[in-house]
Amino acid sequence: MVELVQETPRVASLFLDVPEWQRHDAGQHVDVRLTADDGYQAQRSYSIASPPEDSRLAITVERLEDGEVSPYLVGEVKVGDKVELRGPIGGYFVWKAETSSPLLLIAGGSGVVPLMAIIRHRAAAGSKAPARLLYSSRTADDIIYKEELDRIASSGSGVEIAHTLTRTQPTGWKGYGRRIDRDMVREIAWPKERSPMVFICGPTSFVESAAGLLVDLGYDPLQIKTERFGATGG
Repeated sequence: MVELVQETPRVASLFLDVPEWQRHDAGQHVDVRLTADDGYQAQRSYSIASPPEDSRLAITVERLEDGEVSPYLVGEVKVGDKVELRGPIGGYFVWKAETSSPLLLIAGGSGVVPLMAIIRHRAAAGSKAPARLLYSSRTADDIIYKEELDRIASSGSGVEIAHTLTRTQPTGWKGYGRRIDRDMVREIAWPKERSPMVFICGPTSFVESAAGLLVDLGYDPLQIKTERFGATGG
């Protein structure tokens, strides 16, 4: 590992130099395996946060207190340490910059990670595909990549970003203050007539709810790609 960036109190990005790394697609993930001194091994999958254009590989990890891998990656690993990787993995939940259809990205919590890889890939490749991100977090302190997302939102780059905070909202908050619902999706989503490509990532219940809302509103299920993770693991 060559750099560690603390994104939130419980989330960190690890930047890795990976010898002979093969180019990945935005939206793919890697398996990280740790081996203890007694030979015990634990392995977890983490979405790649960096775009294919970057020379370094980045993963963003949320610390789960009862996890076997994330507490080490967020709280103990140091610059110079080595980790074992396998990947890149996955060919379904990916986006390539030659696609020009409007992008609708919906994230819950750390589900923003592969969507951030898509946003970064869009910028690095010079894509003009219009994009919108709807990002649900518990509190303002839980927003991953907050400063970068704020810069993107104000840059005029063609990426619109909407936040919703489901637990508490700070004074002067201008975003939404509730769970994602039908009215919110209707306000944020591209008109279905434009056939947007939709990527949804987050906890299983979040993903099923968001995808269901879009289907109920008449969006083509074949244009909706989902990636979900359960409450256990880490």
